[in-house]
Amino acid sequence: MSVFRDKRLVPLISQQKIADRVKELGEQVTLHYANVSDPLVLLGVLKGSVIFLADLVRTIDLPLEMEMIGVSSYGEATTSSGVVRITQDLERPIKHKHVLIVEDIFDTGLTIKYLVDNLASREPKSIKICTLLKKDATSRVDIKPDFIGFTIPDAFVVGYGLDVAERYRNLPMVAIYQP
Repeated sequence: MSVFRDKRLVPLISQQKIADRVKELGEQVTLHYANVSDPLVLLGVLKGSVIFLADLVRTIDLPLEMEMIGVSSYGEATTSSGVVRITQDLERPIKHKHVLIVEDIFDTGLTIKYLVDNLASREPKSIKICTLLKKDATSRVDIKPDFIGFTIPDAFVVGYGLDVAERYRNLPMVAIYQP
């Protein structure tokens, strides 16, 4: 069965809406960091943010660097375990740099809080958060993303980099997954 015709998927955000919003986010990020002289460090959270990061980076008109960090709290489940672990660390230091965390989805916020606390100990100039998706009313922390693509209902979503047990990342849109 083609992943694009899977009956467990209910389309939520189209490929075109994502492209349009990513362009707008890139313009917002460019404006926000326009007066920063150092390259901005875009920190992609593996694996889910890879597609979003690749599209976003091409819309930002600034000198920048890219880093990746692997963080997991889901495993193969459809709900966060609440236990966050780093699966791949940064390759270069971020001390005295402006860091923009690029995340696929902000759900409970536990992963981002863990990440922000961890990165803050590395002494960057600033840490901001850009997320493609933010679930409505599910946050369990006092951190708010600085740049938000879409606010979505509390449903498990896949596509555009998001997965369930490593499947559906290649969907060009975001869909609700109904097992």
